[in-house]
Amino acid sequence: MLKELFLKYKVADQLFKLIYINLLVFILVQICHTSSFLFQSPLFDLVFWLGMPSDLSNLLLKPWTLITYMFTHSGLMHILFNLIWLYFSGQIFLQYFNKQKLFSLYILGGITGGLTYLIAYNLLPVFSGQSSQLIGASAAVLAILFAVATYVPNYRVNLIFFGLIPIKYLAIASVFIDIISIPKGNAGGHIAHLGGALIGIYFILKWKKGKDITSSIDGVIESFLNLFKKKHLKTVYKRPKTDDEFRSDKAERSVKIDTILDKIAKSGYDSLTEKEKEYLFKNSKKM
Repeated sequence: MLKELFLKYKVADQLFKLIYINLLVFILVQICHTSSFLFQSPLFDLVFWLGMPSDLSNLLLKPWTLITYMFTHSGLMHILFNLIWLYFSGQIFLQYFNKQKLFSLYILGGITGGLTYLIAYNLLPVFSGQSSQLIGASAAVLAILFAVATYVPNYRVNLIFFGLIPIKYLAIASVFIDIISIPKGNAGGHIAHLGGALIGIYFILKWKKGKDITSSIDGVIESFLNLFKKKHLKTVYKRPKTDDEFRSDKAERSVKIDTILDKIAKSGYDSLTEKEKEYLFKNSKKM
């Protein structure tokens, strides 16, 4: 079962990978929360280790939280709302940009939202003497939503009870709600949302001028993923394959994998035979 789940994740596009990561972290958070309750130990509180603290000295002890917070949710409605918005805005985003841009903008939006949160908590008088912790994908998701709303502001979406509405009005409504909600609670979170929204707008403004502000994020992600790629030792064969034989084998594997992926796209992963699943699992790593 775990192998099949891993394979489904591997063949998923970047939008669904983001959704799967958020769901996995949510499940782990809930399991650890139950463990923390049963053993009465804060060591099991995963939110404490993944959420980003507003205090700079605590952040220095947990620098990874600038990234992990944007995949962490504690409540069911919190994650459900964020993933619905992520799927909705992500599908539109992918009509105009590639999958890597989606992932990179999500990360950049989350980082910007986190930094905005830190600046607010450490500079604004209203937060003086207070400490808090930031979790949730909202800033990252709003970066994608506002990128779409800036790039194709008149793209119409069909809403129940409202009919077809240009996406720019949804974006404006969401940021207006955040602004008026700041004095009512979770002020730091709402301010972080504004940071994510602004970076989404800035991404598009720069993109239209031929500049990609997510290119550095692309490089960091690629370097990070390379750390987990297996480095195979060279094997000496009695009769090494010729270049033509090697290219022929690789082309044959590529055709078979493409055929299997087409079948998944049309009928779903469960339509594959055990032999096809095994072939895809073993050979997708070699491509």
